[in-house]
Order: sequence, then C-alpha cells, then structure tokens
Amino acid sequence: MSKLKGKIAVITGGSSGIELATAKRFVQEGAYVFKRVVSKQMKDSSSVFLRLALGIAFLAAVADRFGLWGSFGQPNVAWGDFSHFVAYTRKLNWFMPSAAIPALAWTATCVEILLGVALVLGAFTRVAAFLSGWLLLLFALSMTSALGLKAPLNFSVFTGSAAAFLLATCRKYSWSVDSLWQQAERSP
Repeated sequence: MSKLKGKIAVITGGSSGIELATAKRFVQEGAYVFKRVVSKQMKDSSSVFLRLALGIAFLAAVADRFGLWGSFGQPNVAWGDFSHFVAYTRKLNWFMPSAAIPALAWTATCVEILLGVALVLGAFTRVAAFLSGWLLLLFALSMTSALGLKAPLNFSVFTGSAAAFLLATCRKYSWSVDSLWQQAERSP
C-alpha cells in the first residue's frame, strides 16, 4: 500500500516539466492531486492591479492633504488640509526636531506624488515599486512606534509594503510605459 493513498496534494504549475511528472506520479500512488496553474494573463493582470492600487492609494492620500476629499472632520477625510497632515507627521515622528517636521511632511508628499504617478503610468515600475515598499515600511514602523501596532495593521500599511515589494519582483509590466519603452527598443 502506498504512503500517498488517499492523501491530498496541491501542485502549483503542473502543466509541464517536473510539476507535471510529480502530479502524474502522485496520482499513480493513489493521491488526490489538485493542479493550480497560474496563467500568463492572470500574472499580467495582477501586476497591473497591484501597480494601480498602490499608485492610486498614494495619490488619494495626497489629495486628502490638500482638501480634495473634503474638509477635516467630514466622513472618510483623514486630514482635509496640509496643516492637519503636518500635525499628524509630527505625531508619527515624535523623535524628530520640531523644525524638521514641515520639511518631512513636504518630502513625504512629494515622494508619494512621484511614486504614485510612476506606478499609475507604469514608468520605472520596478524602482518605483521597490521604493514604495521601503516608504510604506517606514510609515508602518513610524506608526507602530507612535501609535502602536494596531494602527498600521488597521490601515494595511504592512500589507501595502509587502504588495509593493512583490510588484518589484515581476518580470514584466503590461499596460505600462515600461512595456512601451521595451517594445520601442526591440523595434528597428
């Protein structure tokens, strides 16, 4: 009697190569095999979704700082104006000198605009995603230090950071300026 009889195996890939051979062997040994094949279209659409979600999130946060979502105190408005954002920056960066806080708030805002636009357009995507991962990780750690662990978890800042780092590992970026540049380089 086989050690695999009645066991359940999930094999990612499984459409060719060693994954297919493994799946066939497990079935011969009596295992129930579930193959999970990730299609090229799914990978492409996932990277587009990650890119747009991260980029739009950065730009939406910046829009809030300039009152584009409404005034401070209205539903779903975190800051409503730049002065409230500066106060929040001061709270998160309690360890920084007070004189540095406005510059830090402006720096964060400018970086978020640049990264947001780069991600939405898909320009320099790998670099923008990598820098976004680090920026969001810094935000998460700063929030944890000032507000406790629950705050960055509530706002999925660690998740956003991980998503950005994952996006940086993609091999290509469909529906992007990067892909247009690559096509232009290949054309004579």
